[in-house]
Amino acid sequence: MLEMHQVTKVYRTELVETHALRSLDLHVKEGEFVAVTGPSGSGKTTFLNIAGLLETYTSGVYRLDGEDVSGLNDNQRSRLRNQKIGFIFQSFNLIPDLNLFDNADVPLRYRGMPASERKQRIEEALARVGLGSRMKHYPAELSGGQQQRAAIARALAGSPRLLLADEPTGNLDTQMARGVLELLEEINQRGTTIVMVTHDPELAARAQRNVHIVDGMATDLSVGPELIRAGARSEYAETGNE
Repeated sequence: MLEMHQVTKVYRTELVETHALRSLDLHVKEGEFVAVTGPSGSGKTTFLNIAGLLETYTSGVYRLDGEDVSGLNDNQRSRLRNQKIGFIFQSFNLIPDLNLFDNADVPLRYRGMPASERKQRIEEALARVGLGSRMKHYPAELSGGQQQRAAIARALAGSPRLLLADEPTGNLDTQMARGVLELLEEINQRGTTIVMVTHDPELAARAQRNVHIVDGMATDLSVGPELIRAGARSEYAETGNE
């Protein structure tokens, strides 16, 4: 589903050159649930933005569902992102002036779907996350956990092949966080590939596989700690897992 080989991202200004990703290698199979961990500033967000086609990369190869995305223009990237990728953000990113139905409707309109198909998809997605009776409510009328479930429904309405979650429980209390994670696990069991960035060790432990990013390089923790680079060890010890 997701294949990155020697992906590098360098941010340049007149005075400073910052290496956000350094020859990052990462493969995610279809149907996997992968947690991505690492200290702040390690490159997790850059990785997620590149994976979601929100950012370009400096060098390397990235294939999404078998397609090399390096040669795509902005319109092609937007179309591919809209068709295959769903996003869940820590801050929910719901539009406050729209009710839940209309929030979920926004990305579907960009696909040019008929109104009847959009309505069916949205109603099914909201019912799936337990908000079928709240579709006319506005984000401010919901709890944090309900807003996050609404954001998940918005992503699900598009039937994404890949779901990218950036700290999806970061703004929730423990009970709400567990509820959201259980929902993500259910979505994954139905076949959706999920890549979740998290600082929460409990959430990471429940994923099928853990990938640790430090200093822009990725280590698959499922293959054993002996493969963790010495530099990654020292930086992680200095920075700490927040």
